[in-house]
Amino acid sequence: MSAVAPHFDNRFAGLGERFYSRLPPTPVAQPKLIRINAALARELGIDPDWLASEEGVATVAGNSVPAGAEPLAAVYAGHQFGSWNPRLGDGRALLLGEVLDAQGRRWDIQLKGSGPTPYSRGGDGRAPLGPVLREYLVSEAMATLGIATTRALAAVTTGEAVYRDTVLPGAVLARVAQSHIRIGSLEYFAARQDEQALRLLADHVIERHYPAAAGADNPYLALFDGVVARQAELIAQWQLCGFIHGVMNTDNMLLSGETVDYGPCAFMDFFDPDSVYSSIDRGGRYAYSRQPAIAHWNLMCLAQALLPLFGADREAAVTDAGEVLDSFAERFAAAHQAGLNRKLGLVGGGADAVRLGADLFRLMAAERSDFTLTFRRLAEIANPDHEKELSQLFELPAAYSDWLQQWQALLRADDHDDRGSRAGMLATNPVFIPRNHLVEEAISAAVGQADFEPFHRLVDILAQPCRYDPENVRYARPPQPEQVVTATFCGT
Repeated sequence: MSAVAPHFDNRFAGLGERFYSRLPPTPVAQPKLIRINAALARELGIDPDWLASEEGVATVAGNSVPAGAEPLAAVYAGHQFGSWNPRLGDGRALLLGEVLDAQGRRWDIQLKGSGPTPYSRGGDGRAPLGPVLREYLVSEAMATLGIATTRALAAVTTGEAVYRDTVLPGAVLARVAQSHIRIGSLEYFAARQDEQALRLLADHVIERHYPAAAGADNPYLALFDGVVARQAELIAQWQLCGFIHGVMNTDNMLLSGETVDYGPCAFMDFFDPDSVYSSIDRGGRYAYSRQPAIAHWNLMCLAQALLPLFGADREAAVTDAGEVLDSFAERFAAAHQAGLNRKLGLVGGGADAVRLGADLFRLMAAERSDFTLTFRRLAEIANPDHEKELSQLFELPAAYSDWLQQWQALLRADDHDDRGSRAGMLATNPVFIPRNHLVEEAISAAVGQADFEPFHRLVDILAQPCRYDPENVRYARPPQPEQVVTATFCGT
């Protein structure tokens, strides 16, 4: 049987051209496949053989538009580092179309690096190879960690140069998301006082992501409540794995609650609440410790955008929106503590678990402990029958002695509630993450020597983050001093 192209079922394109500009991707000189995500393709009902075929590669590269696709660049606005930009949009990406998986769930397929659009603001609309590989690696690692995220479906090189500070090879990423509608998408129409378009887009988001809100007394307030809940859960997940997004602008926050735009992102090695990696975040606005507060600020911007839809009585609408917005802190704290309890095997929770968690983070900061390996080592300690895989690689300092005694006493007291919580720690705390020096190593080999083996190897290892193999010990080690990455870059 011959390979079959995907079947598209597009809804966003039906909203009308106030929401986007239609245009085809710009063809490239000589596309070559880097990698396809066969497992994801199958989940989406896309034939992996088609995706890896000449026609599939041409589609990812933008050299061919399959039947049913309706390429378009979405328009949106955004607060970037707190400053308002009234007109942004997909400057180097095109929504190719939407597909339905076997469960009837709808997914965007977007090409990133597919050429200039009306929103490129003088840019070339292209993506260098390095950022494409970074996004592939980190987004797929996030997915295996159970964190809501856009996904990498395929990546190709273009055979063309991209000019930034230096000449770089170009690439295109096929990205998958529940949708690419952002806080900035609603901000754009609110700022233009186009209430009709604002309502149309909000109705589309409700239908697509929050269908229960349609039956609420105030559907738009219920929509806002749903977004607040998902953002609280998402940011808690980021904090619990040591992830730093780097550019939490409102145009980079999806209403679906997925992580998007892996530019100057990073996983911290040594725990420091004030960690900043993004080279463009000179003031530390998006530091690790500030991510919850910034998410709250972004949600305030969303509330302001949606305010015309909350009701004719503006004072009542402001009050209602404020109550929902104020729930973010409690929701985040609850999600964070629940996740931390799972990481520590303390499913019983309670005040003692809260205190122990806070004390642990203070210890980690004081000792500059490796974030990932600290939690993984605790998982091994909690499971005495499990092989002590990390004992030769990483051990907790003596300063942890008193804390460990208190934690182990609480574990013993907690065992009557759920004896599986200790074993669950091994499946909750990864040993492998996309460490910055390993990501840079893979990118350097691909960009400098056209050697993609380190990239493929790292993708494969990160696909099983909690399964330790001694042969892969170098992928678990924290960086040596000369390997430490202090800055990550956007790539635009």
